[in-house]
Amino acid sequence: MDSVLDRIHTPADLHGLSIPELEFLAGELRQLIIETVSKNGGHLAPNLGTIELTLALYSVFSFPEDKVVWDVGHQAYAHKILTGRRDRFATLRKKGGITGFPNIRESDYDAFGVGHASTSISAALGLAIARDLLQKDGHVIAVIGDGALTGGEAYEALNHAGAMGIPLIVIVNDNHMSIDANVGAMNEYLTRIRLAPEYRKAKRDMTSLLRSIPHIGDTVYKTASHIKDGVRAALVAGNLFEEMGFHYVGPLDGHNIHTLKEIFSQAKQSNEPVLLHVCTKKGKGYAPAENAPDRFHGIGKFDIETGKCVPSTSAPPTYTKVFSDALISLAEQNRRIVAITAAMPSGTGLKAFGARYPKRFFDTGIAEEHAMTLAAGMAVSGLHPVIALYSTFAQRAFDQLIHDVCLQDLPVTLALDRAGLVGEDGPTHHGVFDLSYLRMMPNMTIFVPKDEEELRHMLSTAVKLSAPTAIRYPRGCGLGVPLSEDFRDIPIAKAELLQEGTDVALLALGTMVHVAEEASKILSDQDISCRVVNMRFAKPVDKTEILKSAEETRHVVTLEENVLAGGFGSAVLEVLSDADVSVPVMRIGIPDEFVEQGTRQEQLSCYGMEPDKLAERILHFLKD
Repeated sequence: MDSVLDRIHTPADLHGLSIPELEFLAGELRQLIIETVSKNGGHLAPNLGTIELTLALYSVFSFPEDKVVWDVGHQAYAHKILTGRRDRFATLRKKGGITGFPNIRESDYDAFGVGHASTSISAALGLAIARDLLQKDGHVIAVIGDGALTGGEAYEALNHAGAMGIPLIVIVNDNHMSIDANVGAMNEYLTRIRLAPEYRKAKRDMTSLLRSIPHIGDTVYKTASHIKDGVRAALVAGNLFEEMGFHYVGPLDGHNIHTLKEIFSQAKQSNEPVLLHVCTKKGKGYAPAENAPDRFHGIGKFDIETGKCVPSTSAPPTYTKVFSDALISLAEQNRRIVAITAAMPSGTGLKAFGARYPKRFFDTGIAEEHAMTLAAGMAVSGLHPVIALYSTFAQRAFDQLIHDVCLQDLPVTLALDRAGLVGEDGPTHHGVFDLSYLRMMPNMTIFVPKDEEELRHMLSTAVKLSAPTAIRYPRGCGLGVPLSEDFRDIPIAKAELLQEGTDVALLALGTMVHVAEEASKILSDQDISCRVVNMRFAKPVDKTEILKSAEETRHVVTLEENVLAGGFGSAVLEVLSDADVSVPVMRIGIPDEFVEQGTRQEQLSCYGMEPDKLAERILHFLKD
């Protein structure tokens, strides 16, 4: 068969395709996605699993008049290709290219911007309400992975949507996975539905029986929904979705385009909320991704033939690995240490902790708010929880961190992985706000290690404190410094003077310490003497060192991989202001904007945060 993809210019072009043509197109989409992700990196397995689902949607509905919201958005590559972005798909996740997630500024077909889990039903309900109030036409669909159904916002939205009763279609993409395997009662509940052939047989038998009644069979069938519900309730231990006000249909084969088209066509006619339970296989059509969907959820460049990642030069261990190993060692010494994560045991390094201490490890699913208050409950009872989250996802537990942890001054350690700029995932995933929002919380101590060795000692120090603590560290490999076998305490609010200097003080935090050291070498060639300080703490800051640096150099530069608004630089200005010390200060960090996608080095370069550009900025600062 000749290429079908070459004939697709707008989603409307799918409406006239036959089932064989759609199935052939599915193969073409898979090939294009695999080839592109192998070169650019990205979310492979979840996108391969939703291709037939996407084709069925686009061959039945009329987008963009109809609206679809993709939860998280890491399963929307086929959607992007089919909506006029095929020619730019090679730029996926590159600077200036198309984003890895739906983005309302990128296309009219992207009905809502996403990147974090469990938001789709809330957004879709908002779109549906606006449609009705503005007296517009069109259908609204939310596609939510079953992993996102561990998030509380999804249930808040289901509860509201069911009570309102307005037309809305929710598709549960049930693939058994989020990033790691799903956990919790909802996963078990969906499994019972999937594995209940007696329900499907009973439903078919009940339908045949009712419709066989002479003259009135069809009428009886249409009015006997309570009987059908009773069968389902008896065999599947109650249907949660029906109880919440949704008409439930499923489970359905998510790779059978013919079946999906029929069901979607029927759902279009409904005047009530409908929930379609669709079963898909993560990584469908590419054996390495099918066999290891967790590894291929988000992956860098890889060899298509073998599925192996493109080898890189020998690299130091990642910050995540160093954190994981250190926590396991500390937990051996201290039985009060427990570990918590929110659906990210592999990504945060806690999978190894769970294997070593299964009774002391807790995966809450995509439920950061619950995870934080769970930690508080453990802490108030005498344990010391270490809750490991990506910085961008920790934002979701902001209130719980203030109200349940800090207000009660509880010994909870928040390990913030992927802090700072994270590269190609773009603005939805950068961890550049944590220093600002953590600084405002009373009782909080914020550790920021300059390298992987200091991370170990800061973690050891934090778990000894009877108060809230946070440690933020970056994505990727460490600097390759030697790692000690033992742990030592880091004095709270005590900076580390790395280099004396008389012309300018470089007060650096975390990843920017090494950058400051390199910039000082460049400046020394131009007879600029730099005082370089590893500040170590964003709160409490070392006031003595700040004032001494200001006094001895009369020029201060602060460096942080965080937004400037309310960050470490602001803390330094507060110290100087409170002491009535007036010296020129230049703050280096992320300005008041969202950072677009690109490599991390491209992003650092853009904001003048690489050694050579930093040295140039400091020279201008001193001249001015």
